[in-house]
Amino acid sequence: MSGCDPLYLGFDLSTQQLKALAVTSDLKVVYEAKFDFDADSEGFGIHKGVITNEEEHEVYAPVALWLQALDIVLERLTDKGIDFGRVRGISGAGQQHGSVYWSETGEHALQTLDSSKSLAAQLDHAFSHPFSPNWQDASTQRECDAFDAELGGQQQLADDTGSKAHHRFTGPQILRFQRKYPEEFKKTSRISLVSSFLASIFLGRIAPMDISDVCGMNLWDIRAGAYHEKLMALASGSSDASTLKQMLGSVHHDSATPLGNVSQYLVRRYGFDPTTQIASFTGDNPATILALPLRPNDAMVSLGTSTTFLMSTRHYAPDPSTHFFNHPTTPGLYMFMLCYKNGGLARERIRDHINAHIRSIDTMNPRDLKSWNTFDQTVLSSPVLGQASTGSDSMKLGLFFPRPEIVPNLPAGEWRYSYSPSSHSLTENPKGWKNPHDDARAIIESQLLSLRLRSRALVSTDTARVTPPQPRRVYLVGGGSQNSAIAKVAGEVLGGVEGVWKLDVGQNACALGAAYKAVWTVERREGESFEDLIGGRWKEGDFTEKTADGYQKGLWERYGVAMEGFEKMEGEMLRQEGRAS
Repeated sequence: MSGCDPLYLGFDLSTQQLKALAVTSDLKVVYEAKFDFDADSEGFGIHKGVITNEEEHEVYAPVALWLQALDIVLERLTDKGIDFGRVRGISGAGQQHGSVYWSETGEHALQTLDSSKSLAAQLDHAFSHPFSPNWQDASTQRECDAFDAELGGQQQLADDTGSKAHHRFTGPQILRFQRKYPEEFKKTSRISLVSSFLASIFLGRIAPMDISDVCGMNLWDIRAGAYHEKLMALASGSSDASTLKQMLGSVHHDSATPLGNVSQYLVRRYGFDPTTQIASFTGDNPATILALPLRPNDAMVSLGTSTTFLMSTRHYAPDPSTHFFNHPTTPGLYMFMLCYKNGGLARERIRDHINAHIRSIDTMNPRDLKSWNTFDQTVLSSPVLGQASTGSDSMKLGLFFPRPEIVPNLPAGEWRYSYSPSSHSLTENPKGWKNPHDDARAIIESQLLSLRLRSRALVSTDTARVTPPQPRRVYLVGGGSQNSAIAKVAGEVLGGVEGVWKLDVGQNACALGAAYKAVWTVERREGESFEDLIGGRWKEGDFTEKTADGYQKGLWERYGVAMEGFEKMEGEMLRQEGRAS
């Protein structure tokens, strides 16, 4: 790498830290710095990056904390020797849905920053409200009910905005904000998402929202490509929709076009080249699909404490249990997302039960209790769907929720059924279920069947290989991606024309996706897509490894039959809980 080669910065403003990294034109990471909110900040009273008001189910973060973090991260990059004069483009990612409320003097404060002083020292009066709601906030049930009802129901809201109403979504949050803080709302001149807030700091003026991140508000009509008039009127509360529209500002539709050049404050304080371009900043989930880069009909499964399923697709098929967003770079594509509260926690619970079952807890080494070895062996030695023989045995299906789940909307609990494909009948708590032995394979199959059920309308057929509709590739990320037994079952249930792959970008996915977006925005040729430019430079072997076979004829079809029983089981549980649609 030459000392004058261009660099591109990607930032990730997440719940617990701000991270920055610099990449070269060939996508090699050459600098990295971060600021951990709990460990590195002082005086904010936060825990895991947020403040919690249990009484009102509020979770929020101090905006001043983020300014302090950006000051320090830029200083740490300087200490590591980066020459900001080489930076040609900057982009970033922000935790989705959060909102930042600028005061009447906020934009003027951005435009008149003194380069001899820090951001934190100068922008303390730039906000009408000092806090930003966090995605974990659950204080807006009243507002969510109003949003769901406004268009006639959850499906109608999802049809127009890509999602039903959610506590964390920005539209319900804005409605509650003006109800709870009417005076602060009157003093608000502009409202940013977390991503556009961060972009505003680099731009030196209030930045427009990104075409993908705006879909996480319940205010954007995705098919019309404009704010939804009825929902804007609802969110406006006692004010009017035109005022709220002015507060939110324009939306940046063309991701290939930069927002503008870096602010003079950053040029003078850190030595940025004044022609450095600011690409639009997007949400953390959209940035994640740019880190692969995920191609149409690829699926990414994040196997962490929770489970997240992401696809890039040309099909817009919204449902109250899923999320659709505009793709962050490519018109005509959508980002499909599923979010589950119960993921790794549920698997770990069964792992611990199996380990305790075979050994005495009193004599067991604590490290053995957390070992996956016995769990994995149990999964791999258990028959598919618990069927000793496919012709006569019913399929064993289960739901395992240590926490209340949102997909489907069920309380915490465990349920075990058998399903007879011939009679299409379900039996609860069937005889012959060996607990916890049979739970090991059942929980993996259950979690994957739910993903397949809810993504089945989006996958396409590989005509060259003549395979049924399924993902081209299944990429596993997160802690669970290291587990070979999970990878094997993922290929059996979900398929994958080219198999199941492990993606390892450490904890850098969002920042990497943002940096890649900056590279594409600056270096693209006319008409060159993000997938073509980044895909041509991305060194797959550095980040991915094939870990399991995908589609297996006969086996995949058996899971298709099981999916019918799984859907019936979910429906039965929802009826029992009085939550059937």
